[in-house]
Amino acid sequence: MKTFEYDILSFPMTRKTSLADMQASLNAKGAEGWEVVSISTSEFANIGHTVFLKRETTPAGATA
Repeated sequence: MKTFEYDILSFPMTRKTSLADMQASLNAKGAEGWEVVSISTSEFANIGHTVFLKRETTPAGATA
């Protein structure tokens, strides 16, 4: 059975995050094997963008 681990990145609206900065962060995570599952944007609460990522884990004792 496949298993996964998850990570969350936040890009607050209060910080002046450029698209290039967001892309660099996502590309760095992608190089580590993470993939974007979902993106949530909340302008109403002034939160910004929240990115949910996952990557497959290797079960203990398994060989690749």
